[in-house]
Amino acid sequence: MERDKHWRDRIDYTLLFLVFLLLCISAMAIYAGTTAQYVSDEAYRHVFVLSQARWMAIGAILIVIIMMIDYEYFKYLTIPLYAFGMILLLIVEFFGVTVNNATRWIGINGSAIYQPSEIMKIILVLTLAHLVFYLNRRYPEQGLRADLIKLGLIVAVSLPPIFLVLKQPDLGSALVLVSIVAVAILVSNMSLKMILSLAGMAAVFVAFIFYLFFNYVDLLIAWEILESHQLERIYGWLYPEEYASSYAMQTLGATIGIGSGQLTGVGFLNSVQAANAAIPEMHTDFIFAVIGEEFGFIGSTLVICVFFLLIYRMVVLAMACKDLYGTYIIAGIAGMLTFQIFQNIAMTVGLMPVTGIALPFLSYGGSALMTNLIAIGVVLNIAMRQKSYMFETSREAANMERVRG
Repeated sequence: MERDKHWRDRIDYTLLFLVFLLLCISAMAIYAGTTAQYVSDEAYRHVFVLSQARWMAIGAILIVIIMMIDYEYFKYLTIPLYAFGMILLLIVEFFGVTVNNATRWIGINGSAIYQPSEIMKIILVLTLAHLVFYLNRRYPEQGLRADLIKLGLIVAVSLPPIFLVLKQPDLGSALVLVSIVAVAILVSNMSLKMILSLAGMAAVFVAFIFYLFFNYVDLLIAWEILESHQLERIYGWLYPEEYASSYAMQTLGATIGIGSGQLTGVGFLNSVQAANAAIPEMHTDFIFAVIGEEFGFIGSTLVICVFFLLIYRMVVLAMACKDLYGTYIIAGIAGMLTFQIFQNIAMTVGLMPVTGIALPFLSYGGSALMTNLIAIGVVLNIAMRQKSYMFETSREAANMERVRG
């Protein structure tokens, strides 16, 4: 009972503050990035911010609920959650709502309501964390047989959701799921030789894709390796000047906006790119362009620093876990967020092709925000059950002595 009195002291307020800071930045950036392309009147500019605020409130409630459940119970929910996620993806496959030539949504009367690939990310994190925890206990020693068993089971669990997400098609979300799988492999105690072999095969596969792209591009479509719009995004990435008015329009508009922000930015609500609606999806996938233009290099750097501190805090919490199951969960969440942050910012400044990956906690969108806040709730749940306080050990020992006496 004494331990229950201090539950407030066990919350990791550093992590909560960093998330709160990102949500405040998100509200400002979404408001600034809501252009005439999406609202007919300046007076309706606040609509997207209010919608996002509702999702933030729901997310806060979910965080509290998740923190009340001991994360050890997640082990018993692994199979039901995985089945639930797969059922949602199958519903999308057969009855999904199509938006922008992609069937990624569950809807009502033709209106998109929820994107199941988002919640599948956190479900896959929990599933693989439990699987790796079990496998490392079953096969504690490294060896070819143990490595192949671990790899086979991880791939067997991961391939079905990745396949269904790719069919939507949603390459961005599929790549996020792959990043979660990569983290699971890294923490699965496989031999260094196996991990390097897998990394080498991945590099060869990417090189093969680029070889086909430059020499036999028709085969990429014929073999259904890439969709036509995905090829267009690669063209826009490699040849931005040539496709400035089509495939590369978003990337060029974003880089121009960020460049015009210079050191201190043009000021809040003074974005030229937003005013001219020069960047489609500016308040969603290209939210970082708003920050770069209006707050400049200093503002962009501060946002990146907040993200760095968020991931660093998760790493610290993962290392402080008293059991490996909690460590694996936090590692998966940190890997998931790190990949999304890197990919989104990199595509905004032209270092990577556009993939449609949202910037965690900042981009507009309820499905993605829910997943990220649920992930934070899980991390807080694990962290608050690891902390110990002075005299707790001695108090427990005294109680044991009293019972024996």
